This record gives sequence, C-alpha cells and structure tokens, in this order.
Amino acid sequence: MIEIKDIEKSFGDTKVLKGISTTFETGKTNLIIGRSGSGKTVMLKTLLGIHTPDNGTISFDGRIYSELTADEKRDLRTEIGMVFQGSALFDSMNVEDNVGFPMKMFTSKRTREIRDRVNVVLERVNLKDANKKFPNELSGGMQKRVAIARAIVNNPKYLFCDEPNSGLDPETSILIDELIQEITREYDITTVINTHDMNSVLQIGEKIIFLKNGVKEWEGNNEQVLQTKNKSIIEFVYSSDLFKKLRESLLAEEDENHDTEKKA
Repeated sequence: MIEIKDIEKSFGDTKVLKGISTTFETGKTNLIIGRSGSGKTVMLKTLLGIHTPDNGTISFDGRIYSELTADEKRDLRTEIGMVFQGSALFDSMNVEDNVGFPMKMFTSKRTREIRDRVNVVLERVNLKDANKKFPNELSGGMQKRVAIARAIVNNPKYLFCDEPNSGLDPETSILIDELIQEITREYDITTVINTHDMNSVLQIGEKIIFLKNGVKEWEGNNEQVLQTKNKSIIEFVYSSDLFKKLRESLLAEEDENHDTEKKA
C-alpha cells in the first residue's frame, strides 16, 4: 500500500498539488484521473520521487520516503516498475535486451538467469518467441506489452503506468487494461495508473482519485463513479453522449427499483 498525507507541490508561485491525502491499495488498480493541468502528472512524478513535495509525506508499506537513507531509497527503487507513455523502448535493443535491462541495472543476476526470467515475463504478456524482434517490428500494442514485461521483470511491489493506452485503438486498449489488472492481482502489486481513458475508468477503476486544480475533488470506484452526484466528475466523465446515456439509464433503473420497493 502507498499512503500519501497532505501532499503539496509548487513550482514558483504556482501551487500544483494542494494538500492531497489518499491511499493506493495493494492488489488493486488505482487510477488518477483529471483534466490537463489538474496535477495528475505531477502527482505521479512525486510518487516516483522525481519531484520532492514541499509538504506532506509519502509512505510505501509504512516506509516514509523522506526519512529513508540514500541506500534505502535505492533499494526501494528496485521494487518499482514503470510503464511509460509511448512505451519508451530502446530502439537499438531487441525485445529480450529491452526487457532484461532493469535486471542488468539493478541486480547481479547472471546472463542465463536474466534470459530465463525474460522468457517467463514475455510468455506472461503473450509475446513468447518475440525475443529477437526490434521495437520497429512491433505493433503499438505489442510494444506496450514489452513495456509491461520490462516493468514486471524484477517482481516489483509497486507498478506505475503513465497513460498506458496512449496511441492505441480501443480494442487493444481493453486488452492492455485487462493485462495490467491481471498482473496486479496475480503478483499482488500496488498499481497506480495515470489516465484520461474513460473506458479504463469503467473497466479497471477499482480505486479512482479525481483531481481538479490540484485538489482531490472525489474518490471512489468504477461503480460509484456512475452514480456520483459530484458535478465536476459528472462533467468530466460524461462529456461524451455515450456516457451521458449510460448514466441516465443507470439512474432511471435505480429510480424504478426504488419505486418497486416502495410499492412492495
């Protein structure tokens, strides 16, 4: 579990995060959503230690990050996997070398051990026998699966994903969402996803944090987001006609059930 308390972050005179507190739960897909400029990217980078908060604390299973020594922070870094927006694969490396890169950087494993582990995670993301292919030979969805394999190759406790569906078609996006959720549950990882994809919100939003102007405006799950009365998140989530109709249908069904109960 990752717990944040009263996190604040400013750049110059601009306060981007304004006293945010929440928990990101282990074994669940935790989503950070919000419009551009809401603070969600700064939040993710602060969780990763790229930005240092001006106030507040971030703890990883009880370990307060600001109180860790340099060695302890380095050890924590080995427990973190990251899926970057656009996959961020090394073009000059084949799939096997891309996936094995974190093991070479953060472990003392031998070449054979690294290769065996790479094969395990490639099979897990349905890319068996893709070892010698290069990124330019892969589709966008395959590149994303390589990025996920690389993120989990060191058996992380924490997985961060920045817009994992960026640039993917809807069908492939669903497959990537399902894969991330399956891996989260299978390995009991604390997964935090920064996204603007409303399909992801409804499909895998087991915990959702909605940011607006640097403030935590709402939190809940993918069932509650369909029934919320919060005006800001209604405007954000239901900006498309499809979601407006879905919400209207759910509220009508809820009213109908309520009337039936009253009559009974």
